[in-house]
Amino acid sequence: MKRTLLLAVFCAWFTLGGAANASAAQAWAVIDAETGRLLDGANEDAPLPIASLTKIWTALTYLESGVEQGEITISPAAASSEGSSIYLKSGTAVQDKTLLYGLMLRSGNDAAHALAEHAGGSVEGFVQLMQEKAIFYGLDKTVFTNPSGLHDERHLSTAYETGLMLRFAMENETFREIATAKKHVYQNEENTYHWRNKHRLLHSEPTAIAGKTGFTKAAGRTLATYFEKDDKKIIVVTLNDPNDWETHLGLAEKTFSTFKRVTIAKKGVYNIFPGVRAELKEPIELLIKKGEKEKLSNVLLVPRGKQPTATGVWTVSFNHEPIVATDVVIRQTKERSATSK
Repeated sequence: MKRTLLLAVFCAWFTLGGAANASAAQAWAVIDAETGRLLDGANEDAPLPIASLTKIWTALTYLESGVEQGEITISPAAASSEGSSIYLKSGTAVQDKTLLYGLMLRSGNDAAHALAEHAGGSVEGFVQLMQEKAIFYGLDKTVFTNPSGLHDERHLSTAYETGLMLRFAMENETFREIATAKKHVYQNEENTYHWRNKHRLLHSEPTAIAGKTGFTKAAGRTLATYFEKDDKKIIVVTLNDPNDWETHLGLAEKTFSTFKRVTIAKKGVYNIFPGVRAELKEPIELLIKKGEKEKLSNVLLVPRGKQPTATGVWTVSFNHEPIVATDVVIRQTKERSATSK
C-alpha cells in the first residue's frame, strides 16, 4: 500500500507528564522499555548508590563478555565475599548459568565475585569491562567499582540509567530467561537448593515479569521492575524508597492507565519525492499520553546517489531529542531515472 508523505518533518501529538507521585523515593524513573524514553520521574538524573541493582549490569557484562561458558571453580575470595550469599564453597565447580541464577534471584555477592574473576581475569579486570560497556551503551553518569553493589562512594548510577540497564539487559535472551524466573532449583553433591526470586512482585503481580532488588545502609532500598500489560512495556526504578513495592505498583498502574500505545507511522510504502519511495517494514509505535501538546517530529534521511536500492533512516524525536531511529528501504523508480537523464 502506498501513502504520500507530504513532509519529511512533521509534528504529532505528544508531551510528557507526571505519571504518579512517588515522594517517598529519593529518586525514581518510569521509562518506556521499548524506546528507553523517560515517561516520568523525580530526581531521575541524580547519581546515587544503587546497591545490588548493580548485578543487572554484572549479568549482562558476563553474558556479552565472550568468555567460554561452562563450569567455574570457586576461589577462596569468592567464597568469602562480604554481604548476601548463595553459600558457595571454595574449590567446588559450579556452572556459570547456575551462578547467574544465584546472582539475579538471590543476589549472591559470592556469585558476582566468581563470575567476575572468570570473565575478567580478576574482579578489577571485570569492573573495567563493566565500565567500558556502560560507556558503550551511553550510561554517562554510571560508575562501577565492584560487581555486587557493595557501598563505595564512587559506585553510583541514576534512576534513569538504571532503568536503561534493565532495558538493555532484557534484550539478551539468556538474561531474560534468568531474570523472569520465579524460582530455580540447584543441586550439588551435597544438597538441593530451591531458590525463590527475591523480587516479591514477580510472585504477586501478573504484570511484573522481571526485576532486581537491592539494599545497603547507604543506598537504602533500591528496586527495578519490568512490567508488561496490553502490549505496553515499562520499567520502574526507585532509589532509597522504604515503600518501594507499593510505589512500583502505583507507578505501573498509573502509567498503564495514562499512556496509550499509538502508531506514529504505519508500515508500508511512502512516496517521498517523484520517483523515490521509502518502505517502512514495521510500524513505529510509542507510548503517549492523551491530550498532550504536539512535540513529536519525524525526519526521514534519504541517502544521496542514484543506486536503485539504499537504506535510509526514519527518526522520531521528542522536543528535538531523538527517541526512535528505524531503517527504511529507499527505492528509486523508473520515473526518477527518467527525470534525472
